[in-house]
Amino acid sequence: MPNFKDLFLINPDIHFLNFGSFGACPAPIFENYQYWQRQLEWEPVQMIAFDGVGFLANSRQKLAEYLDVADKDDLVYITNPSFAINLIAKNISLQPGDEILTTNIEYGACDRTWNLYCKKAGAIYKRQHIPLPVTTAEAFTEAFFKGLTPNTKAIFISHITSSTGLILPVEPIVQRARELGLITIVDGAHAPAHVPLSIEQLQPDYYTGACHKWMMAPKGCSFLYVNKKSRSILAEPLIVSWGYEALHPSGNILLDYNQMIGTRDFSAFLTVPACIEFMHQYNWKEQSQICHQMVVDYAPKFYDCLGTKPLSPLDNQWLGQMVSIPLRTPQPEQLQRKLFTEYHIEVPVMRQEADIYLRYSIQAFNTKDNLEALLDALQHIKKQGELIN
Repeated sequence: MPNFKDLFLINPDIHFLNFGSFGACPAPIFENYQYWQRQLEWEPVQMIAFDGVGFLANSRQKLAEYLDVADKDDLVYITNPSFAINLIAKNISLQPGDEILTTNIEYGACDRTWNLYCKKAGAIYKRQHIPLPVTTAEAFTEAFFKGLTPNTKAIFISHITSSTGLILPVEPIVQRARELGLITIVDGAHAPAHVPLSIEQLQPDYYTGACHKWMMAPKGCSFLYVNKKSRSILAEPLIVSWGYEALHPSGNILLDYNQMIGTRDFSAFLTVPACIEFMHQYNWKEQSQICHQMVVDYAPKFYDCLGTKPLSPLDNQWLGQMVSIPLRTPQPEQLQRKLFTEYHIEVPVMRQEADIYLRYSIQAFNTKDNLEALLDALQHIKKQGELIN
């Protein structure tokens, strides 16, 4: 068994329990990244204007196989899922009174995006309240669709939510929405390489995910999947460049409008085959299960320390490699900084409306010592009576 700490570039002096935010790139993948950057600098004109298209196609093919997407041309690389949600929100032709049905536990950047475009169109971004703790997929689905009205145009939902760390039952929700004739949009930022994912089976209209999180690609590597029947909706690019009204259009506006959008370093996109090979080499599914078990084994200790209760059953239906612990603090941002600066622990403390969550993530390089350090720090801060009520 390799020492995974030696494979990653993470600062060894930090208890790194925040893989969920931006991931971390193993050294072999980072070396592959630098290889592509050197190719770009060796002959930038050929790489950007000619060869890059073929390299990107090969990378998308490997990603399509990994995500169970039948056609690689239903995928395009983008820098982050927020880009994808902006592109979709701009293009789905919202009318006054239209409603986008979502939950009240979505990612803040996406909430802001929908709020902007709905406000401009006179539409409604309807954040349906989800009772916590969650219990069953059936109860969650019913609670979600209580927000359905004749004006509902689309549903937008996270596969795994950022603040709560919960795996949401996207399969029954997407299926029901599809049967109702609604547009289905899934924010899967945390899902690839974190939970089993078959886009072919899920069949959403739109699905966006990050490769730079749990797939361990360099930062700024994400994708957007668009079902063929939904492709024509994306009539206006976010960035107008040579792919718009192209001299030689490919017939695929998803790629024409979004693949080559001016000069940029797309080297991170080309590392995806190396990411997949790395996970295969080190049996990443098994490592993921080991990490999941560490997450759920330690969670009760944190609930006990902080005097709070789980947001869900502690099983793989609701939790993967991260869990959010409710806590009471008047200053979550200060608590997060204190944990880092004084205890050398990288862990997020996040707001979700009136609630505060501490979310820890476990990756293959983490050990029980990291979680013990966090537990000891919280107990010490709690005794001081400064930041934890």
